[in-house]
Amino acid sequence: MSGDEQAEARSLGSWVIGLVGVAGLAAIITGVYISRETLVGVACVIALAVGIGWPHFLRIPAKKTLAAVIALPGIGSAIAAGMVPAPGFLDWTPAFMALGMMAVFLVQLIRGTGQAQRLESTLGCCAGVLLSCLGAGWIAGARFNGVREMVIVAAISAAVALFAGLIRWPDRVVAPLGIVLAGLAGPLAGLVFSDLAVLPAAIFGVVVGAVLVSFRRLVTLRGAPLNLAAALSMGLAPVSAVGSLAYFIDKLLIY
Repeated sequence: MSGDEQAEARSLGSWVIGLVGVAGLAAIITGVYISRETLVGVACVIALAVGIGWPHFLRIPAKKTLAAVIALPGIGSAIAAGMVPAPGFLDWTPAFMALGMMAVFLVQLIRGTGQAQRLESTLGCCAGVLLSCLGAGWIAGARFNGVREMVIVAAISAAVALFAGLIRWPDRVVAPLGIVLAGLAGPLAGLVFSDLAVLPAAIFGVVVGAVLVSFRRLVTLRGAPLNLAAALSMGLAPVSAVGSLAYFIDKLLIY
C-alpha cells in the first residue's frame, strides 16, 4: 500500500471511529431516557465491542480469548452498576477490574514462556479491561441523584471533541482545538439543559476533551489502518472512559 493509500485509509478510519463514538453517545442518551435496563444493555454492548476490537487494535495474538477476558468484566461491571443499591453504584467495578486483570495474566501464563508479544498483550489488555469496566460510570451517573442532565452535558462535550477529531489537521492543531471546543460546549450545554454552574461545566468539558483527543493520538501513533473491529473499539473505548469520568466529576465538583 502506497503512502497516499495509507493516509486515505487512516483518514477513513478516523471518520469511522468518530461516527461510532457519536453513535455510542446517542445510544447512551437514548438508554438514559428509556429505562435503566436499556442503559445497562447499551453499556454491555459497548463493553462487548471494546473487548472484541481491542486486541485487533493492539495487533496481538490470542485475540478471541483476550476479547472475552476484556469484555466480560465490563459487562459484569455494567450489570452490577444497574442493580446495586444507592449510593454504591460502582462498588463492584474495582472487583471486576481486578478479576479481568488476573484473567489477563492467567492467559499469558497458559500461553507459556517465549510466546510473541507477551508483555504488549499483558499491558495492553489490562488497559482494555479498565476501559471496558469504566463504561459502568454512565449508569452510575444516570442513577446518581436521578439527575439526567449531567449525562447530557457529558455526552455533548464528548461529541464535540469527537467531531473535532474528524478534522484532517495535524494532532498538534486538533488536540488543543478539541479541548477548547469541548470546554466551551460544557457550559453551553449546562446552561441549556440544566442549572449547572459555568466553571464546573467548563472544567468538565476540558477534561472530557483531553481524554478524547488523547485517544485520537493513539490511533495516529499506531500508524497502520484499522480493521472494522479495531475501529469500533477505538470509537467506543473513549466513550466508555468518559462515563466514569463524568460520574466522579459530578460527585466532586457539582454535588
